[in-house]
Amino acid sequence: MLILRGAPALSSYRIEKLLAQTRTRCPQLASVRAAYFLFVDAERGLTDGERQQLARIVDDGPEALPQQPHESMLLVVPRLGTVSPWASKATDIVHNCGVSAVRRVERGIAYYFVTDNANPLTSAEAAAVAGVVHDRMTESVLSSLDEAEGLFRSLDAAPLQRVDVLTDGRDAIERANRELGLALSPDEVDYLVENFRALNRNPSDVELMMFAQANSEHCRHKIFNADWIIDGARQDRSLFSMIKNTHAKSPENVLSAYQDNAAVARGQRAGRFFPSPASRHYTYTTEDVHLLMKVETHNHPTAIAPFPGAATGSGGEIRDEGATGRGAKPKAGLVGYTVSNLKIPGAVQPWEVDYGKPSQIASAYQIMIEAPLGACAFNNEFGRPGIVGYFRTFEHQIDVPGGELLRGYHKPIMVAGGLGNVRAEHVDKQPIPIGTQIVVLGGPAMLIGLGGGAASSMASGQSAEHLDFASVQRGNPEMQRRCQEVIDQCWQLGKDNPILSIHDVGAGGLSNALPELVHGGGRGARIELRMVPSDEPGMSPLEIWCNEAQERYVLAIAANAIDKFAAMCERERCPYAVVGEATGEEPLSFIVGDGLFDNLPVNMPLDVLLGKPPKM
Repeated sequence: MLILRGAPALSSYRIEKLLAQTRTRCPQLASVRAAYFLFVDAERGLTDGERQQLARIVDDGPEALPQQPHESMLLVVPRLGTVSPWASKATDIVHNCGVSAVRRVERGIAYYFVTDNANPLTSAEAAAVAGVVHDRMTESVLSSLDEAEGLFRSLDAAPLQRVDVLTDGRDAIERANRELGLALSPDEVDYLVENFRALNRNPSDVELMMFAQANSEHCRHKIFNADWIIDGARQDRSLFSMIKNTHAKSPENVLSAYQDNAAVARGQRAGRFFPSPASRHYTYTTEDVHLLMKVETHNHPTAIAPFPGAATGSGGEIRDEGATGRGAKPKAGLVGYTVSNLKIPGAVQPWEVDYGKPSQIASAYQIMIEAPLGACAFNNEFGRPGIVGYFRTFEHQIDVPGGELLRGYHKPIMVAGGLGNVRAEHVDKQPIPIGTQIVVLGGPAMLIGLGGGAASSMASGQSAEHLDFASVQRGNPEMQRRCQEVIDQCWQLGKDNPILSIHDVGAGGLSNALPELVHGGGRGARIELRMVPSDEPGMSPLEIWCNEAQERYVLAIAANAIDKFAAMCERERCPYAVVGEATGEEPLSFIVGDGLFDNLPVNMPLDVLLGKPPKM
């Protein structure tokens, strides 16, 4: 590992603010300063020329002073075992500048503390100030520069696990439910036991996680689709049916609703300005420009890590727009937040009572300081303006039999929405012929956002804290911009668009997106797990298949157009991989093979996975 000292990390204003914050934990602090450090993992020793080139690339100003004898240092780095968005961008730049021997560049911040008596910080004092200078959900604190070697430590690939339903029955599924945080209902546990006994085999941990994500409340809205009973009388419509009833009564000018990643309303004939597919020169066209719209929530990730949670909330909504029909164009965004009382330090109001909160949930004040910045940052860096939003706080105490009940939003509502355009010929996804190429477009798999669909389906604080760490996400808007450029080039081809169907990768990762893609096209699929691009070789099959690494799409590309699609990806330097193809054998099944371990992590009939989930 090569270590490079960078420039001072904080302005004088931020240093003063940080010193005031850390003094609340450690009053004897006299001063603090911060400096960037770069940690470089290379496949071999760099030549003098490569070192000089690397130094020019990462030069960000005058080098900070080294640690002084009277200073105590805490080094804050991205959480060990993860790859930061900054590293993804920086490593890509280094490679494009010709230093291909570098595997990865990471950045950390060294904080140097001086006490009034110039003594080193005690372990208790260091732990206290560490809580101020880092986000424990996304960062790790180290005590020396050498410990940063752990950023690049790789593990051997972890194997598949089986859950012994044939021997232990329901107990086996319930145990996996607790250990993996699947959020399965009792009916779903019974359903899985019944179906795997009918298949006469034990499920893999991958299949259970896949089922949990695909059938979570987050993805399937079981509560809104449940039977609605008032005063003992079953109603004709569920909550979701009531919502859809407006469209059923007045479907005029609605081209697509409740069936795709975003809704589409009839637009008007208008001029558009984009590159001609033939010449790549910008030209005007006059055509029907239909309006797509989407609003969704990203509550759980925002609750546990507000900046990346809100950033990836906006990023996921943008992907939903781009993945509408056969590819569309996001245009403008909105965000909104509903939280509990803020309890602003130094300005707590008489009605704001501290009732406590789960330790892994950020405070309402922290959420409203960090989350709007995260959402705006992603929108801006992607290149879509955020033009409207809202923010409110709410807590209310009510009398109930036996005492009082407090209602509020410790688990916040984070709303992400937007508008875009889609061409008339691309509003509807197409059927998928046998042999269609199944493609993953975008960034690599990483051990982040694991189990987010199930985690989002739990009440605040119900999941184990280590599972909340696993569902923290990270955003890379620059990678998503590259993906969108590829999608744009596809829809600009009009009738020659190579995309037959497209979905974004969100809750549940590939385990949810790929079955949804092929099932919607009336096919099964055979996938090779090791074809999925991955930045972490130690991940288990479950982690590769179910992680929610952002900025990814899954696409069904016509077999005769895959070369054309590949050329577009290479032009935009956008990673992609052909991971399998559509199949048509009855009954339709979804099969995932693992060439490394020569087994099948997933071999499920689609009607078990998606066709007959229990209804609440």
